Amino acid sequence: MAMADQLTDPVTHHGEGAVWSDLWGGLKWVDMLAGAVLSLHPETGAVSRMPVGSPIAAAVRPRRNGGMLVVTEREFTLWRGDTQEFATPPLWQDDLRRFNEGGCDPHGRMLCGTLAYAGDQGSGEMFRLNADGSTERLWGDVTTSNGLGFTASGDRMYYIDSETRRVDVFDVGEDSTLSNRRPFVAIEEGRGFPDGLWVDELDGVWVALYGGGAVHHYDSRGILVDVIELPVSKVTSCCLGGPDRSTLFITTSREHLAADEEPAAGSLFKAQTGVRGVEARPFAG
Repeated sequence: MAMADQLTDPVTHHGEGAVWSDLWGGLKWVDMLAGAVLSLHPETGAVSRMPVGSPIAAAVRPRRNGGMLVVTEREFTLWRGDTQEFATPPLWQDDLRRFNEGGCDPHGRMLCGTLAYAGDQGSGEMFRLNADGSTERLWGDVTTSNGLGFTASGDRMYYIDSETRRVDVFDVGEDSTLSNRRPFVAIEEGRGFPDGLWVDELDGVWVALYGGGAVHHYDSRGILVDVIELPVSKVTSCCLGGPDRSTLFITTSREHLAADEEPAAGSLFKAQTGVRGVEARPFAG
């Protein structure tokens, strides 16, 4: 068990989606409900913000040939610097749902799931953005679609629907088709809800626990082997990054907290792990 170190001041209301990539030179994450992408300067530690024109910025990933993919409230968008180059049409017309979290598969296609603002059971879906800009609905019956990540070999995918209190695992076929979904880890009552995740090179999974004030590290067998504690309760996402990809960066939230509660909530934290993370797979388009 170890304690994470605070890396920034509280710079987000609802920090989410931490991703390290050498393709864009370090760490990015989102202030989700504010619709901004944040970047951490690798040398000075300064934080910059880029609004993306949507009240929600749900997830970001690097693009293979430069720039970034930003998932907004109802769209997939592609950016070059601070200029938007492409946006899909809204994937649904009502304002009852939003995108939440996602990641790229071994073919460079972006998967991102949704949730209902009202928390309606089973009303969310999983979508995929292909390299040519087309989109597909993959499955439904999701409540709070959250972290997903592929193993280093690409043969398995870990996935969280937070309301299940589980991390599930899929088998991944040669064309990145997903099959044989099954429970991998169950989170005990009182430990918080599983939120974002990151996969390490040994097929272990690091899981942020919203309401649990911690990140849990499970090995490839699903055994809890490390706990990283934080001084705030709403832990939202994590990624392994840094020059050797062994620093765990952790985002947190001030959502539903009073102004005088948990003064460090909304800050970025870090911890050293001793294990390398899988690189963030870039979007192919």
